[in-house]
Amino acid sequence: MGFSLYSATIPSNLQVLGALSGLIAKAEAFCEERGLAPATLIGARLAEDMHPFAYQVKSTMVHSIGAIEGVRKGAFSPDDSVPPDSFAAMEAMLAKTRARLEAIDPAEVDGFVGRDMAFVIGERRIPFTAENFLLSFSQPNFYFHATTTYAILRSQGVQIGKRDFLGRLRINA
Repeated sequence: MGFSLYSATIPSNLQVLGALSGLIAKAEAFCEERGLAPATLIGARLAEDMHPFAYQVKSTMVHSIGAIEGVRKGAFSPDDSVPPDSFAAMEAMLAKTRARLEAIDPAEVDGFVGRDMAFVIGERRIPFTAENFLLSFSQPNFYFHATTTYAILRSQGVQIGKRDFLGRLRINA
């Protein structure tokens, strides 16, 4: 079997989203153990001019299932919805995102190849093919926001390591 657009995107999205669920559980436990208000981590940032933890988590949804929906519509725009405001809401959003990704037919994603679509921001339209959008725009954004989620927790003292970021590896068993 050849390598496919589906194989290059959806399984890795699912792996990292699963890992993020674990990170959220560790963040919640950290708050409980330390008597820390959850809002402290939920609103934490790496730098003042960066978006907070909750936005980073939301953005992994935006650049996984949101990117697929954008390709389906032929256009993707920035998501300005309010990020989840609790660990439970973040986990629910991630669970819903994983379920929607798991329900995707691989043939549908593979059928996107060569399809025109655009990133639309205001009046500006940046043209892509579906595969170039997914692989050169949304996938790097997905990993950026997942990594930033991890880095915020590390910077706040949550005891996590590389294995927590990687999640469940897809090994030959």
